Amino acid sequence: MSAKKPAGDGNGRAKSAGGARSTSGSKPARGAANSAGAKPPKAPAGAQPARGVAATGGAKSAKGARSPASTVRSAAAQPARAETTAVPAEIGHAVIGLGLMGRTHLRALEHARATGVPCRLVAVADQDAKRLDGRAPGGGNLQAGREGEPLFDPSVVKTTTDARALLADPSVHSVSICTHTDTHVELALAALAAGKHVLVEKPIALDPRAVKKLADAARKAGRIAMPAMCMRFWPGWSWLKSRVEDGELGALESVVFQRLASPPAWATHFYRDAKRSGGALVDLHIHDADLVQWLFGAPDSVASTGDLDHVTTLYRYQKGPRHVVAEGGWDHASGFPFRMRFVAVFAKGTAEYDAARAEPLHLHRNGITTPVDITNGDGYQGEMRHFLASVLRGETSTSPSMDEAAQVAELLVRERAALGAG
Repeated sequence: MSAKKPAGDGNGRAKSAGGARSTSGSKPARGAANSAGAKPPKAPAGAQPARGVAATGGAKSAKGARSPASTVRSAAAQPARAETTAVPAEIGHAVIGLGLMGRTHLRALEHARATGVPCRLVAVADQDAKRLDGRAPGGGNLQAGREGEPLFDPSVVKTTTDARALLADPSVHSVSICTHTDTHVELALAALAAGKHVLVEKPIALDPRAVKKLADAARKAGRIAMPAMCMRFWPGWSWLKSRVEDGELGALESVVFQRLASPPAWATHFYRDAKRSGGALVDLHIHDADLVQWLFGAPDSVASTGDLDHVTTLYRYQKGPRHVVAEGGWDHASGFPFRMRFVAVFAKGTAEYDAARAEPLHLHRNGITTPVDITNGDGYQGEMRHFLASVLRGETSTSPSMDEAAQVAELLVRERAALGAG
């Protein structure tokens, strides 16, 4: 790791090889102890005893809002657990993997810092040294940025091509793992063994057993391992969760999710290899499979049609909505605009979300269509703020959890089997 002092804010890039080898054996990176028997490290310098509540109390942000550590709540957020750990006065966060999703996590971290969360970017890692210059590539669906835009200042943020060196840095309290799917578990196990909290990009792994292994390691290490299920925090989608729970619109009778795109134009060597990426079924459709399970629990049965690059699944529930469908595919022609939609039929109205609209969420009832005012921002910002708030509260687990990620991985295995894809 270059000898540069930690810095203030930052942004970045993402899905890349990020300094890790394949996780075919799901072994931790060399140089780090196996997390199965790892003990939580001593509290970092500046740490305060956990109190089970926000570490920053009633501190105000630059905009006059109360610190997100005490005010951040969402449809996905859960009350603080009894299990707590030492709380740093300011979270030193690092990002491993500076491709598309790494850039997204860096922006979300910068947004959290700008809105009062006591955090800063201290280090980044990527196997490709050219990505350590602090500039962004282009590409992406919802999170596309300007090519060459500044992401972080490499004169103050530590940079390295060796993820193990980053994990050994005591100034790093938490880390985003934004590498290719088949490196996630290996890197996350090494991070937990080093005493770090981890935010892991989805999919965690193709094999549910690997995800369960990571969940067990997090419990033993006493650290948060949170899957980056951003749609749980997406404005409009979290609104849907609230309406299902509070019954304001009556019972939900039908819901259809749709997520369509052209094939990823970045990291094509990875995404076009379904044995590594899982195809659109796992890498894209996972968002809606997670939403279905989050809203209604595991379905009694599934029926799927299509293939790994374009799937439609019917989820059947004996007790639940009579009609639950999700379609996901990235087999459209180049230039096809990304589509993210849902239509939810309640007893007292129909809600329709379309990300392509300036006012994406509409509610139709009694012959009148009304745009619904939803929170600004996106799910990437929401998941990062939720993760950081959980760390600041001294929690050792949060929701979404790795156990939930394992359940979604199992659901996708069921869908793959229903496709006849083995």
